[in-house]
Amino acid sequence: MNRIIIVGGGVIGLLTAHELASAGQNVTLFERGETGRESSWAGGGIVSPLFPWRYLDSVTALASWSQAVYPALCADLAAHTGVDPEYTGNGLILIAPDEADEAQRWATQHRHTLSLIDRDTFHRLEPQAADPADAALWMPNVGQVRNPRLVRALRQRIWQLGVEVRTGDAVTGLLINGDRCQGVRSTSGALEGDAVVVCAGAWSAQVLADYAAPPAIHPIRGQMLLFKASPGTITRMVLESSRYVIPRRDGRTLFGSTIEDVGFDKRTTEAAREELYSIATQRFPILRQFPVEAHWAGLRPSSPAGVPFIGRHPQFANLFINAGHFRNGIVLGPASAHLVADLVLDRHPILDPASYSWTAARG
Repeated sequence: MNRIIIVGGGVIGLLTAHELASAGQNVTLFERGETGRESSWAGGGIVSPLFPWRYLDSVTALASWSQAVYPALCADLAAHTGVDPEYTGNGLILIAPDEADEAQRWATQHRHTLSLIDRDTFHRLEPQAADPADAALWMPNVGQVRNPRLVRALRQRIWQLGVEVRTGDAVTGLLINGDRCQGVRSTSGALEGDAVVVCAGAWSAQVLADYAAPPAIHPIRGQMLLFKASPGTITRMVLESSRYVIPRRDGRTLFGSTIEDVGFDKRTTEAAREELYSIATQRFPILRQFPVEAHWAGLRPSSPAGVPFIGRHPQFANLFINAGHFRNGIVLGPASAHLVADLVLDRHPILDPASYSWTAARG
């Protein structure tokens, strides 16, 4: 191919550009704002779906593939760019006592390490938890990345690989001729290409709204807090009722997040800040000793059952999508990028693409 155009510069677009450029392709990436500054920047960076047994096997397949490659991917990015995404395998404690049997069946089926732990073991793993639950679940092999550093490393690496990145250049339409998509129109003009991959996150449905079968992707706001804690204050990731704590290597500790269906409104609210602060400090009283350094919101690209759209448009042979990852863009990203590149380049796919196709049943 002569040129592949990617629409969207979040972690999914950046990983897709990285995969295609690494395969020797000429890639141009359009981003309406700055690369990686939307949902990719705002999320927590857990390299696992939250309560992974609640998802369809198609999501688990993407997550498992990505989890296997993440340590090497981050090491490679750090070696080439000097920006360390800080992959850290500090494990995840999940509080869902009524789901222990289901979780263990899922772990056995998919060969993931998961064990039931008692209150004493919980306290040993994470001493700062105020009320260690009995019969919690422990996944010691779950890691995290510092997602802002990941997107910075990817941005630097794709530049090294020759990708042209056009930031502040919103795609306003597609160049359609018969059954082919010949390129895009953007605020800077028109650009033709041999294939177009839409990776625009929560905005993907808008890009494709004028064509058959627009994907069922819409934004869901999530708000987060960041405590400026000391290194080692909290050591494990802990998840309970869709609220999680994530300690970084330097001590900074994330707590989130809300799930709000408010359209494209990215404003933070005082009500959410107070709610998150209250829950965080009740579960981890030591956090009261540290200031809240930041409070932000991001728009997640929700999709039915959380299954992303990865595949070829049913009407236009050279138009593809890689979007709709909801809360799991970080963990599903490497596999999703590899799979869509397989389809664009007509390679043997790493996974059966049928479950992620444009028109596949979800849920």
